[in-house]
Amino acid sequence: MKRLNKEKGKIGEKIAEKYLKTQKFTIISTNFSNYIGEIDIIAKEKDVYVFVEVKSREDCLFGRPCEAVDKRKQEKIKKVATFYLMENKLFDVDVRFDVIEILGSEINHIKDAF
Repeated sequence: MKRLNKEKGKIGEKIAEKYLKTQKFTIISTNFSNYIGEIDIIAKEKDVYVFVEVKSREDCLFGRPCEAVDKRKQEKIKKVATFYLMENKLFDVDVRFDVIEILGSEINHIKDAF
């Protein structure tokens, strides 16, 4: 079951990546990870670095996909993003955290989600 969810998650991330490209985002990295955690997509929209968490579900039986990005998950993403920025010497850049939820075939892009 866990493997199936992981495969579905990868499909959702590919859909989100294609969507972002159609919205004129530049994809910098996918599945960036370190000892703290992982960020699904790192992209740029104009001069803003955007750290994107992708959540996908077939239905709302267990709530909307974005609801899975709780405070604990948000803090983890922020820590991984800080690590990424420091590692790449990006000290004075604008940063944003987005969530892309995929519900069935619907894509909902929540900009500046947290």
